[in-house]
Amino acid sequence: MTFSQLFSYSGPLATLIAAAVVIFAAFRTNTARVWKEEAEAQKARAERLETDLKEIKDRLTHIERDNARLVALLTALAPSRIAATRHAANPLED
Repeated sequence: MTFSQLFSYSGPLATLIAAAVVIFAAFRTNTARVWKEEAEAQKARAERLETDLKEIKDRLTHIERDNARLVALLTALAPSRIAATRHAANPLED
């Protein structure tokens, strides 16, 4: 192989290697961007779910407070009927 033949093959080979490096770098960059976007989307979803969970807990606390107040009112009105109803509804609590 002569020196001129070596140079004639090295030009296209260098172009091919450079193209492969550029394609590989673009693939890595796009993959990293996709993973970053996915992570941000999952973080936003987790924050929304956390907000929803806090709201549900607050509502449950409010409902439990209202329920206790209603039971107290009903017990004050007719304690014997409330006691009978509670024992019938929860026979295993004794």
